[in-house]
Amino acid sequence: MTHDVRRAGSGAHLDAGAEAAAAGRGAKGPDELRREIERTRHELGDTVEELAGKMDVKARARARADELRDRAGAMTVQMRSSAGEAGTRYRKPVLIGSAVVGVVVAGVMVRRHRC
Repeated sequence: MTHDVRRAGSGAHLDAGAEAAAAGRGAKGPDELRREIERTRHELGDTVEELAGKMDVKARARARADELRDRAGAMTVQMRSSAGEAGTRYRKPVLIGSAVVGVVVAGVMVRRHRC
């Protein structure tokens, strides 16, 4: 035979296990509720700021243009540095090659004038 946990005149009565479960689950004090409300307000404020930032198309375009300009400037500096290194690295071989070509051309010219 089962008997009802509710008794006439006592309203909705829960047994001790159910009361403990309810207390651990959601029965919060006023201070905890205030802290939770403040936390939620801060989170909502952050979300609103993020959404406002995403909606500001001009600011996003300016930021992107600045980013691309900085990247292009960095690439320019890198290319100039690489070109400077290449110029000093290959200067001797270019001079030697030019000298060899000059000697060959001079030799061809001298032979043509002798013949």
